[in-house]
This record gives sequence, structure tokens and C-alpha cells, in this order.
Amino acid sequence: MSISSLTAAGLRSLTGGANTPPAVIWAPAVAVGAVLLLPLVYLVVRTFDSGGEVWDLLFRQRVAAILGRTILLVVTVTGASVMLALPLAWLTTRTDLPFRRAWVVLSALPLVIPSYVAGFIVIAALGPRGMLQQALDGPFGIDRLPDIHGFAGALLTLTFLSFPYVVLTVRAALLRIDPSLEESSRGLGHNNWTTFFSVTLPLLRPGIAAGGLLVALYALSDFGAVSLLRYETFTWAIFVQYESALDRTLGAGLSLSLVVLALAIVGLEVYSRGRARYYSSSSSASRPPSIVPLGRWRWPALAFCATVVAFSLAAPMSVLVYWAARGISAGEPLNLVWEAVRNSVYISALAAVAAVIAALPVAVLSVRYPGVLSGFLERLSYVGFALPGIAIALALVFFGANYAPAIYQTTGLLLLAYVVLFLSPALGAVRTSLLQINPRIEEAARGLGNSPLRAFSSVTLPVARPGIMAGAALVFLLVMKELPATLILSPTGFNTLATSIWSAASEAFFARAALPALLLIAASAVPLSFLMLRERR
Repeated sequence: MSISSLTAAGLRSLTGGANTPPAVIWAPAVAVGAVLLLPLVYLVVRTFDSGGEVWDLLFRQRVAAILGRTILLVVTVTGASVMLALPLAWLTTRTDLPFRRAWVVLSALPLVIPSYVAGFIVIAALGPRGMLQQALDGPFGIDRLPDIHGFAGALLTLTFLSFPYVVLTVRAALLRIDPSLEESSRGLGHNNWTTFFSVTLPLLRPGIAAGGLLVALYALSDFGAVSLLRYETFTWAIFVQYESALDRTLGAGLSLSLVVLALAIVGLEVYSRGRARYYSSSSSASRPPSIVPLGRWRWPALAFCATVVAFSLAAPMSVLVYWAARGISAGEPLNLVWEAVRNSVYISALAAVAAVIAALPVAVLSVRYPGVLSGFLERLSYVGFALPGIAIALALVFFGANYAPAIYQTTGLLLLAYVVLFLSPALGAVRTSLLQINPRIEEAARGLGNSPLRAFSSVTLPVARPGIMAGAALVFLLVMKELPATLILSPTGFNTLATSIWSAASEAFFARAALPALLLIAASAVPLSFLMLRERR
């Protein structure tokens, strides 16, 4: 038997069927998987070098308490985010809501607010003696508000920072649903509500699961908000170990525990998908769905959107504007750090393109050739998003310094870190779109003599454009605010808006941090608006 026959047989066993993926799909997918394994290999080596001592530390009662608090935060933030995002996505996609494109952009912008900035803002605005208490003191005599630190503050902050993950993935799913399915339901006498719950909502399950998974992993990996609001989670404990201890073994062990928890969350998301089909049986051309008139519900819908945007975006920006104005009036120099803006936009755009390119072969393998290999690569892609940025960065420092000195302290290594960290948002959005495309369309294109690559690029790729754009937008916004990996891996003198904000906020120069934070939001709004306005209605 030839080597090529053995390779084909091995691929068939790994992909779980007789349909063998072409090399143009499985080879780059495996290469992406090899890159994603680097941090895990580093953590395993670092942990097991210590012998059995680290395991005694991991099974203490205090670690179990931290695990319980972490799971509680992840579950509640995910549930609250889905409850906010699902009506927002539907209103801005399927109804005659006024200014719906503007609401899409405004509801996605909270993603660019760094969690450490949001933590500062929540404490300054809602703390026991914060800005709200001062405003209520005069007319109502309220001299102290309840303490916002702890679980309540962390839940509030992370929910309003992370619900846009679900908005973008569910919108991408809504844009791909065949409208004839809903029209058939209404033609059978069902009203809009019954059609939504019996037809539309089940078809949105992959989009909801993909967005909810990103929210859960974001809450799992966040450090800035939970540390400022003093709610101890796994990530906070990991950062304390990395920052305060010369021996980073316990930090590596806690990071491995975080990987196990992340894989459990990914497993729940995979289980929630089931084996249902999410594409139409027909191969008719896609067309825009019919718009549902809101009628008397228009004003309540507008009030809902305005309330969400007010709490998630307008309130934080108001506090930043207040800090900036107070600093300028006190003589603070107006430093707009244009070089940091340019660097942030440049590296974020490169990372968005690189992440989408890396996500495409993994998504195609997962959707079209499900099996052991595709399942392993898909789950592996979510591990990087759950790990703290400092763990990823230190792993790549070790790799670059010892095995790839040519890319050490270059933008290439920084881009690699961003792909490892943020591949999962791109993969979730792209995979959701591919699930809703009938594979018979590709088979028909190949039957006309097209190669698999040409059939994919000319037929599937254009139809999956909403998901690809949503994934690129997510990665762009996340890279704009990423801090630990940028601080550790960026070349000398390569400053971004995130590092500028951190250097000022860490020294309590809030007025100096406010201007770069406002620029970060403005710089992210331009490409995000462009991406959203190009979506079909």
C-alpha cells in the first residue's frame, strides 16, 4: 500500500467518514492547531517540572472556593448577555426599527472598552462615594450608596462589556436564514411570535451558542474588572502568582486548571448544538427577509435599545469625557497620541485578517468533515481565548527566545499571539455562517468541474460573508484593547492606545487616560461602522 493511500485512510478515520478533506483544507488547519498547542505545551512543561508539589496546592479548599465563584460569574454573565443581545439582534435585523444600523454599531462598541477602564468607571460612578452618590447627596441627602465591589459589580461590568459578542454572532445567523422558512410558517396561519419561537429561534441556536461561548470564555479570562472590583476568580489568582512569585509553577498549574474549565464550557456548547441541520433543503438564491412592522411596539423597542446603549456606552463615555474635561481645565496637556492610534489600527487590521484566514480551514473542516480531528482543532481554538493574555505571552516569549529568534520582539510574534488569543471569535462567527449553507451547493459547483478550492471561493465564501465580516469585526475590536500580550511582546517603541491608557490609569492619572480611551472608541467605530453598513439588509 502506498504512503498516499495510508494518509488518505488515516484522514478518513480522523474525519469520521468516507469523505476525505482535501489537503488544501486539512493541512492549514493542522498548522493552525500546531500554533495553538504552543501555550499548552509550555504550561504542561512548567507545571510537571515541579513534581507533585503543585497538585497539593491545587486541591486546597481555597482553590475550590475560587472555582465556585468563577463558575457563578461565568453562568450569570452569559445568561444576562444572551437576554440583552437576542432582542437587540432581532430588532436591528428583522424589524422597521428607526436608525437600526446606528443601533448595531452603538451596541457593538462596548467591546472596545478595556475591562480595567470599565472597572475604574464603575467604581468612580457607582461606588459608595462616587459620582452618582454626589449627585444624589444634594437633593435627597444620600451620603453613601451600597458597595459596588464584589459579585454585583463584576456581573454588571462584564455583562455590559460582553453582550455584543452575542449580538454580532446572532445577527450573522439571522442574515443567513432562508426567509422562505418563516414565510411558510406564516402561510400556515402562525403569527409572528409563534413563527419566531418555533422556526427562527431554533435556527439561531448555533449563533446563540457561539456568542454565548465567547461571553463565557471572556468572563472566564477577564482580569481587569474582577481585580478592580475585588471579586476573586481564577484569572485574578493566576495573575497574582505570575506577578508576585519568582516561581511561576503554581501560576502554570492554575492556568492548566483554567484550560480544563474552558474545555468543559466548550463541551457544553458542542452538546447544545445537537445534530440538527441549520440550512434550507432547497438551493434557492438567498434574498433579504421580510421586515416585521413594530407598530405600537416601536417606542418600547427604541427605549430598550437606548437603555442598553446608555448603560454600556454612553455612561462610560460620559465619565471619560468628564475626566478629560476636568484634566484639561486643570492644565493637563492635550496629548492625542496619534502614533498610538496608527499603531493600534494597523496591528488590529492585520490581526483581524490573519485570524479570519486561520479560522477558515478549521471552520470548513469542522462543518463539512466532522470527526476526531476537526473536533479537536475546534476545541483547541477556544483555549487561547480563555487563558490570561500573560500566560499566552510568556509561552510565546519562551518559544521565540529559544526556537524562533528571528521573530522575537517583532510584530510577527505579536500577531501570532493575537491569533492564538482571538481565533475563537472569528471561528465562531464563520462556523455559524457555514452551518447555514447547504453543502449541495458546493457539490453542484464541483460537479461542474470546479476544484474544491474554487467551488469554496466562488460559491461558499460570498454567501458566508456576513459571518466572516462579523468575525473580523470581533477580532479587530478585541485586539484594539488587548493589553498583557501587547505589553510583553510588542517591539521596543511600539505603543498602542491600550498601552497608553494603562500607563496613565495605573498611575491614577485618569484625565490622561481618558483621552486615549476616547480615541480608542472613536478609532474602532470607523471600521466597525464600515463593516456593518456593508451588510445586506
